[in-house]
Amino acid sequence: MIMRKPLLLIAFAGTVFNCMAQQNIKYRNTIAVNPGDSKELIVEKAAHVIPTARQLSALKNEFIAFIHFGPNTFTRMEWGNGKEDPKVFDLKELHTDQWCKAMKAAGMKMVILTVKHHDGFVLWQSRYTKHGIMSTGFQNGRGDILKELSASCKKYGLKLGIYLSPADLYQIENADGLYGNLSTYTKRTIPREVPGRPFANKTKFEFLVDDYNEYFLNQLFELLTEYGPIHEVWFDGAHPKRKGGQKYNYKAWKKLIHTLAPEAVIFGREDIRWCGNESGSTRTSEWNVIPYRENPDTTDHFPDMYAEDMGSRDRLYDAKFLHYQQAETNTSIREGWFYRDDTTQKVRSTDDVFDIYERSVGGNSTFLLNIPPNREGKFSPEDVRVLNEVGKRIGETYNNNLFENSSAPEQALDNDLNTFVLLDGKDREITITTPSPVTLNRLLIQESVHTHSERVEKHAVDAWINNRWKEIASATNIGYKRILRFPEVTASKFRLRIEAGRLTPSIATIGAYYYKTRPPQLQVFRTGDGKVTIRPLQADFNWKPHQENLAENLYKSINIYYTADGSKPTADSKKYSGPFELSKGEVKAVAVINNEHGSVTSETLGIAKGDWRIIETDSESGEHKAGMAIDENKQTWWQSEASGSNHYIAVDLGKAYHLNAFAYTPQKQNDRGMMARGTIEVSTDGKNWKNAGDFEFGNLINDPTTRKYFFNSPAPARYVRITGTESAGSDNTLAIGELDFYEE
Repeated sequence: MIMRKPLLLIAFAGTVFNCMAQQNIKYRNTIAVNPGDSKELIVEKAAHVIPTARQLSALKNEFIAFIHFGPNTFTRMEWGNGKEDPKVFDLKELHTDQWCKAMKAAGMKMVILTVKHHDGFVLWQSRYTKHGIMSTGFQNGRGDILKELSASCKKYGLKLGIYLSPADLYQIENADGLYGNLSTYTKRTIPREVPGRPFANKTKFEFLVDDYNEYFLNQLFELLTEYGPIHEVWFDGAHPKRKGGQKYNYKAWKKLIHTLAPEAVIFGREDIRWCGNESGSTRTSEWNVIPYRENPDTTDHFPDMYAEDMGSRDRLYDAKFLHYQQAETNTSIREGWFYRDDTTQKVRSTDDVFDIYERSVGGNSTFLLNIPPNREGKFSPEDVRVLNEVGKRIGETYNNNLFENSSAPEQALDNDLNTFVLLDGKDREITITTPSPVTLNRLLIQESVHTHSERVEKHAVDAWINNRWKEIASATNIGYKRILRFPEVTASKFRLRIEAGRLTPSIATIGAYYYKTRPPQLQVFRTGDGKVTIRPLQADFNWKPHQENLAENLYKSINIYYTADGSKPTADSKKYSGPFELSKGEVKAVAVINNEHGSVTSETLGIAKGDWRIIETDSESGEHKAGMAIDENKQTWWQSEASGSNHYIAVDLGKAYHLNAFAYTPQKQNDRGMMARGTIEVSTDGKNWKNAGDFEFGNLINDPTTRKYFFNSPAPARYVRITGTESAGSDNTLAIGELDFYEE
């Protein structure tokens, strides 16, 4: 039986399911909580909060792109100041087809362009300012980035969105700027006619606004009427600088958007909310039915977007309104929102992006990934490679549903959100039987949120193994989509159990999939307690890292084997089970999955640092203490004060060694204090010092990786002193991320 309405009684597996919905609560996008409402009634109301049609359409986009492009691309800044000469945007050519081809290959369905960032520079031919692309040399001032992107989106079947920054530093800093100019609120007609630039769309609005809101509304009118259908309008809350008590008339903005772009969702207001970070982190439970203290249709006061818990029962009880507002998980494929370079600006790995995809899309949110074009108007090759590989993995994993042709309620297997199984009664479960055993490690579940809201609060999945049920995965809420990840299991019967829920849950989709885990490249390192750890390589992504454990997320089925005697590791070598002690030596490791071996990783470990201590240094700066040069943490560093050209640090190794090399790891947050040249001295008593070598490390700024210097001959030493005599660039400090010493 196909279920499309809540007023149904159905029988399945011998159990009667009472699906009678409460008649006095209507399904709405926002439901008020009245004084005196019981906790039970509040939960019942939450179970009737549903997305609008445009919100549901946005949820189905799942994986979308952000494009940050503008003067910052050329100045290498993250935020401009509004004072830039437009001609710094020195674009010679534009390749929006290349952008869209790469985004389409990744599986993205929409792209949002920053048509105006906080610097106020516009990327389209606006009638209302000269601070933009019309004042650059690109196409002799006649270029239009949005127009070309719109055409490419139509060619590749992508939806289009716009980011129009409410903050505008050009309008703040310019003497004749409109932002905060204390202009009078009067009735204004939108759009304001400009001689020689008539609008094809003849819609008119009248709003009581000031100069800056009129300017903003005129630009919105251009964007929403002259570039094809717009599907998302993105507002953020950033305020680099304020002036004149400027207020934004969101009510007028919203009316104009909903009139001219009825399919568009608004980010930052009533439709879509920020996930609370820019790093790709996700919540364990991402509820989209969330509590408001004031009416979300009119308020400027929003829930705490940083909160770990956005919509559990405990949070709902304090609500004045219950509102459906889905989360968007946003981050950048590069370190930073804007392109800087292809040498020092790191790019997220395929593993990293795929992991964020599964956690965000499979965690009841939308994944918004920023890809910044370079100064040649293209996506850089590494970005394109990652996008292509991510799209290939998504397709290989989720285009083959292993539950097809299985025995189960057809409404749960037809991949149609409009059909669903309503679960009530004592045993709220669905059993799926496959024609033959299948091997899977992913399960995808969807509720029919647009008809029955989000109702599942806790669920688990079992597999029939050795003639009994064995739990293979569990989680809290489901919502629009939940992807469960677990070590691969083979069976022919599976069961979804709803362990807690709000009223009668509606399960619209259950799918089984297999992700082919690749043996990853490994990394070997020693932690601060002196123990050696081996794990899948996790990129040293310094820009707002999300701290997710890829080993736990993607590599649950792998085995790692290692040696510590220099021999090649195989499946017959020692199996890695956890951190181990090793005073020094060469560790080689390999990951193995289903008899497939990955590449061998080799790391020569320096002397263990448990007994080390700093005995002398010329200075230390702020929070960057001398001990950070030997703390086994390459993310912290010692930095001297800025004085003179020579800086030094001396270390007591705790006992005597015969040293034959040392390694220097620079700090990577900036190019300050990178040690281009220096000397190393050794001592057995800490008083009499002997020069062990003069070293030089080149290209540190462009390649800030660990460098090693080998002595001409082994040197007996308990004490070591490093003196930096020249820093890369013109900086007169010395910074050391980590020092390592090696014995003969």
